[in-house]
Amino acid sequence: MHGTDPYGGIRWRWTTPRAQDILRRRALPEILQLYREIHGLPQQELADLLGYSTSYVSRIETGSRTITDIGALRHLAERLDLPPHCLGITDDADADHQLVIQLAESVLRLAEIARQAGQATIAVTELWPLVARLEARTADGHADLDTLGLLVRARVGLGVALGHVLPEERLATAARWTGKGLNVARRLGDPGLHAHALRHHGNELRKSGLHLRALDRLGQARDTARTTTERAEAVVLLARAAGAAGHTALFDEAVEDGHRLLNEAAPTALFSAFTLHEVRLRGLMVTGRVAEAVRQLDQAPAAGLPATSQWQIIAAITAGEVLLRQGDAAGAGQQLTAAVQGATLHRLPHQLQRVVRASSSLPDVRHCAVNALEQLRAEIAA
Repeated sequence: MHGTDPYGGIRWRWTTPRAQDILRRRALPEILQLYREIHGLPQQELADLLGYSTSYVSRIETGSRTITDIGALRHLAERLDLPPHCLGITDDADADHQLVIQLAESVLRLAEIARQAGQATIAVTELWPLVARLEARTADGHADLDTLGLLVRARVGLGVALGHVLPEERLATAARWTGKGLNVARRLGDPGLHAHALRHHGNELRKSGLHLRALDRLGQARDTARTTTERAEAVVLLARAAGAAGHTALFDEAVEDGHRLLNEAAPTALFSAFTLHEVRLRGLMVTGRVAEAVRQLDQAPAAGLPATSQWQIIAAITAGEVLLRQGDAAGAGQQLTAAVQGATLHRLPHQLQRVVRASSSLPDVRHCAVNALEQLRAEIAA
């Protein structure tokens, strides 16, 4: 699989469903034919590459000559730049790779549980070595669909986890990782995986202040969703991004779509009556409809089981902002103080930054938020 870019160019021709089927069946005649097709080689040039005669290559391609000798198969794998397992050869590296594949699902699942439980730093710690391992294996030529799919999920998961624990000025790092996941996902022909990467990359772009790009990615995620759950999760993030961008019409459209989907999609950590209400409150504030936000504040649904610690902290900050605009400094102070405590416990610096901005008229709350933020900054720097 020649090419200096392990995630682009010629390598991607080996990740198509047809190519993966040929490699999975270890069909040497078809492998040689596909290699020539990918590289645009006549039989003579392939024969020169392999050190065989043209007639010998022709016999292999037609199936009249089979190769079973391990040494000859290793030679072919090396010359074709294919992982040995594609030709039926098992070595220590491939056995190690199979172990990585088996463990990767567990790591991804545990990292997601940790992140949703408010322990995003643990998720980062788990995902970073997995991403590095999968990238190294892919660069070595193990670009099968299972590995690439795991790489997408690991990159996206790492980006999302970093988006929790990094301060605002460093959130572009989180968006870069989710973007790297999306770059692979869009090539794999898996609509669900592509939609997953679009949703999370769009959300990290929003957090980085890249509103137009965020709306583009999240709009794609909504429009290409295959299930009500996929659409619901894309819609709530689209509403959030549209509100942040001050795009009133799109915000209202997405919120209306979200309310309709409440009757169709089962609640998830990302989409529920609780998260949609928080997104609506914040969007109403940004789009200048403070009175409506104040009226909606008392209609907040209970957090419920799907709501993560992160969402509850976000909702407390938003409620505090609305209460301040209503003139209820005491109520706002309670909400923002609770948010500071939660954001400190779960190491969420950019939520503390939100509190700092919101609490300019509440010096005691602001002082606590600034101190907690500086402590987290020092820990991150260390």
